[in-house]
Formats: sequence, structure tokens, C-alpha cells
Amino acid sequence: MVPRRGRTQALGTVLAAALGAAMAVALPFAASAQAYPEKPITIIVPFPAGGAPDVLARMLGQKVSEVLKQSILVDNKAGATGAIGLNFVAHAPADGYTLTIATASSLGTNPAVSKVPFDPVKDFTPIGIIALEPMGLAVHPSVPVRNVRELIALAKTKPGALNMASFGNGSVSHLSGELFNSMAGTKMTHVPYKGAAPATADLIAGQVDLMFNSISVFVAPAKAGKLRLLATAGTSRSPALPDLPTVSESGISGFEAATWHALLGPANLPPAIVTLLSREFARALNLPDVKEKVAAMSLEAQDVTPAPLAATLQRDVAKWKKIVAEAGIKVD
Repeated sequence: MVPRRGRTQALGTVLAAALGAAMAVALPFAASAQAYPEKPITIIVPFPAGGAPDVLARMLGQKVSEVLKQSILVDNKAGATGAIGLNFVAHAPADGYTLTIATASSLGTNPAVSKVPFDPVKDFTPIGIIALEPMGLAVHPSVPVRNVRELIALAKTKPGALNMASFGNGSVSHLSGELFNSMAGTKMTHVPYKGAAPATADLIAGQVDLMFNSISVFVAPAKAGKLRLLATAGTSRSPALPDLPTVSESGISGFEAATWHALLGPANLPPAIVTLLSREFARALNLPDVKEKVAAMSLEAQDVTPAPLAATLQRDVAKWKKIVAEAGIKVD
């Protein structure tokens, strides 16, 4: 029988060995995080240049690079509603040198309607939501409605007669309309376009009746009388349009559809790097000149922390898959 003291010493030896092994594994990651970044960081924007994700990546990247003393490059890898660029990031090394700014369409709705080569939740590390932009609901002035309740009533008297444009099959614009149909008990006919610009142009021309789109796109034509804005699809009224009601307070309680712009890396990004990036992008977002530009884009700046983004991803993926199933939308 081993004496108590001997057993204690043996246990101590085992624990010390285990601790040493754990430290040996952790030290390279700690050292890497402390040295990070040692080379340029690339932000993959899975959309063409000029859109909100691209503008945010370039504007914030410049500000963060000044503090980190390292270049932050922006690489546009567009195609397949963001799937091409996101797949590149999902398979990149988890070292913090390849990041992406994704959106609700590319990570929330597109995987619900398309077979993408990545898992929108498991294959990415959330760093934080940069900005939110609620969708807006607008109709052509020839549609005889002034509010959401009147639109619901009209749609119910003429099932399938109203044409609902979107900027692509499976986009957040499309699924916002399907969510409206589901919650309001209406049936409106979906008309997909290849992008927001042609869809909005046809809405202004009266070729289609209504559309959900980023609310900023509707402001100018609505002021010019070319469109009629009925509501915002956010959870609260837009600070830029305080007199515009939400869909939720206009007859469909709980309705919410927003596009978000978020910073992510590949799965298993070291926590220390996540913390650093979250902090620095949040700091950049709160700079006065950046805040002014973000507000001018009709975006609502967020706190850029991982937990809200992780929760949003889980919620959106489940929410839109349910809508796709209910609407009978064919998965490509």
C-alpha cells in the first residue's frame, strides 16, 4: 500500500505534468495572439465593390490598420449571393489573417434556399455585428393603399394579383415578403430580379406593385413621390424616419426583417484574436467621422461583440429555413 504522502506526491506529479502539457499547447496560441498581426490582414467582401459591405470593410479597415500598425486589404470575391467569398473564408486558416464582412442574405437566407459548400454557423467564428439596416416596405403609388393594414386587406381580396419584387431568389428581400405572406395570411406573387437596382427601377416604373428592400434605397424616390413607403420592418422605428411605423405596429405583431453586416473569421479563431478585433472594430465604428458616414448610409451601428452575432446567426438560419419550408420554395 502506497503511503498517503506518497500518493499525494504522485498525484501532484501527474497534475503538474498535465498542467505542463496544457501550457505547452496553449503557449503557441498565446504567443501568436500577442504578436498578432505580424502581416497584412485580408477582409473578403463576398459582393461587388461599392455596396455597403464593401464600403464598411474599406472604411473600418483603414481605421483599424492605423492602430494595429498593419495593412488591412479588401478583396472582393463576388458571386452566388456571397457563397463564393464565404466558402473561401470558411476554408482559410484560423489565424486571423482572413476575415469577411457577411450579410443577412449571404449567411442567413441564402443557405436556406441554396446548397452552399459551408455551414453558416459551424464554419465561422463570430466577431460582431457592425451595423443593422431594417428592410423597408414600399409600394408603387398606383397601388391604392396607404398603410400595411390596407395592403393586407387588398391582398386578401385579390390573392396572387399583387406582384412582389425582390433582388433575387432566396435573398432577404424575397424571404421578407414570404414572411409577410405567412404572418399576414396573404398570397402575393414573387418576382425575382438579378439585383436591387433593376428591381427598384421596375417598382418605380410600376412594372411591379411592391417590394421589401433596404430602407435607404427607398428614401429618395419616396420623397420624390415615385414610391410610397408604408413601413419599416425593424423592431423599432428608424431614427432617420421617426414618423414611419413598423410593420409590427401596423398589423403584423412580431414581424421583423433586417439586413445586417457582420465581421467573421473561419471557425476556431483564437479567442484573444477575436477579442482584439472586436474591440478595435468597435472603436473604429465609434469615431465621429465614421459614425457620421454610417448614419448617412441609413445604417444603425452596433457594438461589434461575438455573442449577439452568434445568437442572430442561430435565429436567422432557423427562421428562414422555416419560411422556405412553409412557402414551398425549392432549394437549389
